[in-house]
Amino acid sequence: MTAGSAETPRLVLRGRWWLLRPVGHPRGGHGRLITTPRNRTLVRVAELLATSADGVPVTALDDGEGPPVLLVHGGGESATAWDAVLPSLTDAFRVVRVVRRIYVPGAAVAPTHSMSVEAADVLAVAGLLDRPVLLVGHSSGAVAALEAAVRAPGRLAGLVLYEPPLPTRALVGGEAARRAREALAAGDPREALRIHLRDIAHEPPERVGRLTAAQRARDTFASKVAAGLADIAALDGLGVGVDRFRGLHVPTTLVEGDRSPARLRERLADLAAALPDARVVTLPGQGHDTHRTAPGTLAAVIREAAGRAFGRGLREQGPGA
Repeated sequence: MTAGSAETPRLVLRGRWWLLRPVGHPRGGHGRLITTPRNRTLVRVAELLATSADGVPVTALDDGEGPPVLLVHGGGESATAWDAVLPSLTDAFRVVRVVRRIYVPGAAVAPTHSMSVEAADVLAVAGLLDRPVLLVGHSSGAVAALEAAVRAPGRLAGLVLYEPPLPTRALVGGEAARRAREALAAGDPREALRIHLRDIAHEPPERVGRLTAAQRARDTFASKVAAGLADIAALDGLGVGVDRFRGLHVPTTLVEGDRSPARLRERLADLAAALPDARVVTLPGQGHDTHRTAPGTLAAVIREAAGRAFGRGLREQGPGA
């Protein structure tokens, strides 16, 4: 079937995704319709397919037109974690959301998984785009974005890193990750979740108690535990310190919430001190999940960073302009 063909595309149901097979997508991907949790309506989304350095296919969701903004989701989430941020960006930008390989449902996690692999995946998707990108990452996705920047700074117009959990002074998981693995092996996912929330994520005690008491939270954790532990091991595999970022001359916006765990804010400050071209934006009243609690606020930070990366005109243009 070629672009512009009158033939009706085939609609295929796979899991919760409605796939609209291509009429010939101009970007080389294929169109698909998804039922979003935001408004329960079918939204056409183009899918891009890249091949990473190790030959593994990497997919990304592609929306909007304009300078490219590449989004990398955090641990335990999916590309749809950005859904609420998207409407405030796609009026002015081409927004591409990477699907991280270890969080694809049902995917096997290779024992050799590392942040080098994650960075290669991000760069493979960036290579499909027609100009340097503004690369945006959240949580461990922000670490993957930073590692991609170290490897290929010329591919980027700028960086936005939202609370990357770098091992700046100590390992992220370390001994706690070992205890979480042991709890899982002993058949106690609730204790594994408690260790993860309390000793790795450093969540407030009341949130730890609430989540460990919720069966749904435990079930979600159990479904993603292999990927989550691999993510933490990849972070620890970077080693402690930030010296290798001192030569990274990419304009960088570092984002934090003033209600985020102190350990995350400490790590952000350490990274800010190392990067030669970085500024810190603190979001009042927010924590580690502003993409969900105040998506317009986070989108505004991304738009402002895009203005710096792509030009003054974009910086001054607001949503819907």
